[in-house]
Amino acid sequence: MPTSLGRAVTDAAPRYAKQLTSHFGRKVPVEETPEGWHRLTFEQTDVLLQPGEDHLLIRVTAPDASTLTAIQDVVGGHLERFGRRGELTVTWEQS
Repeated sequence: MPTSLGRAVTDAAPRYAKQLTSHFGRKVPVEETPEGWHRLTFEQTDVLLQPGEDHLLIRVTAPDASTLTAIQDVVGGHLERFGRRGELTVTWEQS
């Protein structure tokens, strides 16, 4: 399954992870992992939000490349809008 890793440099990673989880939690299943990360499930696509001290990692695993790109655009776009004031950007890397 195709996977990508997004990274947003921010000192407010836990807040942004919680904001994304709250926003999408109205539409898709969400859960908090024992490690304190957040998992969002979009049909067959898994999104894992891993807040760090100075960044937020977003790992997307999808059934195909087009779904991977679509979910990257949705999740990354929302995060960038939430962090617009701080000029937050998400950089994606395919694996």
